[in-house]
Amino acid sequence: MDTNLEENAQRFLKLASRLRCLGSENFNPGEAHVSPSHLALIEYVGSHAGCGIQEMAEALELSTPTISVGVRQLEEKAYLTRLPHPDDGRAVQLFLTETGRMLLERSQAFHRQKFEQLLTGLNADERNTLLNLLERALNAAEKK
Repeated sequence: MDTNLEENAQRFLKLASRLRCLGSENFNPGEAHVSPSHLALIEYVGSHAGCGIQEMAEALELSTPTISVGVRQLEEKAYLTRLPHPDDGRAVQLFLTETGRMLLERSQAFHRQKFEQLLTGLNADERNTLLNLLERALNAAEKK
């Protein structure tokens, strides 16, 4: 492996760790008794209302049983609700409850605040460059 690439990967991991911690005192999903993986399910349902368990499993690259367990736990906490699919009596559709929507909004506001805090140290051109480079790197990584 290219030594420079390996060093850069290590540096990126350290930066990602610092980024995860940035602003963490302002939002703790644990207060809502949800794990980060539960929050990922809430975020998915929030942007794909009416999705099914199989669809979510494929999109998040997780097993159907894993998604089913998470959905059941979130239902018990009143963050999600499942309704029968109107065209397929065996399937269900997932929706956020009002409590789930409120948690999602808090999470999104926290992340926006976190990234605004991160970007305030840069001028407009630097912010644009950072975001363009990150987007380019992600596009390249997703093609592999």
